[in-house]
Amino acid sequence: MSFHKHFSKEDTVRTCKSLSQVEQAFRCLKTVDRRVRSIHHRTADHVRAHVFLCALAYYVEWHLRKALAPVLFEDDELDEARATRDPVAKAEPSESAKRKKATQFTSQGGAVQSFQSLMKTLGTRCRNKCRAGNNNTHAIFYELTEPTPFQVQIFNLLGLSP
Repeated sequence: MSFHKHFSKEDTVRTCKSLSQVEQAFRCLKTVDRRVRSIHHRTADHVRAHVFLCALAYYVEWHLRKALAPVLFEDDELDEARATRDPVAKAEPSESAKRKKATQFTSQGGAVQSFQSLMKTLGTRCRNKCRAGNNNTHAIFYELTEPTPFQVQIFNLLGLSP
């Protein structure tokens, strides 16, 4: 029984070009983004666990970038364009991506972010341990800082409640 799938010429080119995404992900894992270097691990299990965690972190980041594309320097129309444009012609960014890059603002008027700056902004939200009372009798409770309007927007894009 044969399971050959026949691709059109265009789909064959698209499939070959999608390999560049895999190569980019591998570069991301090997360089400054994830730093997959198992030199500190001594056993095969530790090395495998380290690589698994790095791949999982990349997978989570990939999903975050997709969900947060409207506020990032990402072309939020890229996936649709890849499926319909001529795969051999030079890829051009969408008009919305060009506008974000030129103006440094999103279509909603907020500042466009890099992924790293966005993570720093989200990292300012914290959970504080509070203590009320004196040394003999005291209560401990935890308080979340109030999210900024931008953080609320990010949580909404991710489908989370702030």
